[in-house]
Amino acid sequence: MQLNLIIDDWSMNLEIPDGYIDAMNESFEKMDQDMNKGWQIGQKWVKNPDNTQRCQLVAGKLLTALETDNEQLALMMGAYIVSRMQGVRQVVIDNTGEPEETSFQ
Repeated sequence: MQLNLIIDDWSMNLEIPDGYIDAMNESFEKMDQDMNKGWQIGQKWVKNPDNTQRCQLVAGKLLTALETDNEQLALMMGAYIVSRMQGVRQVVIDNTGEPEETSFQ
């Protein structure tokens, strides 16, 4: 499956191999457990982030992975988003420091 990523005027398709999401499910569950403790989103602390907020946080990590050429982390973060947002095909990642502006389609 492909996840289209848009950052400003730049776009790319992240290829998520068949079976990857299933193989990473345990790691994704651990990520959810960590986020259950609350998370800093932009300037505010969110005690129990909802699914969209969790994916916005992960999209921020995906952006960092792309900026640092960490392909494995980028793949993992993209796969997390696909696994948690039914039918998502595109992520428009905010890079202005406002993660709540990241959107999914």
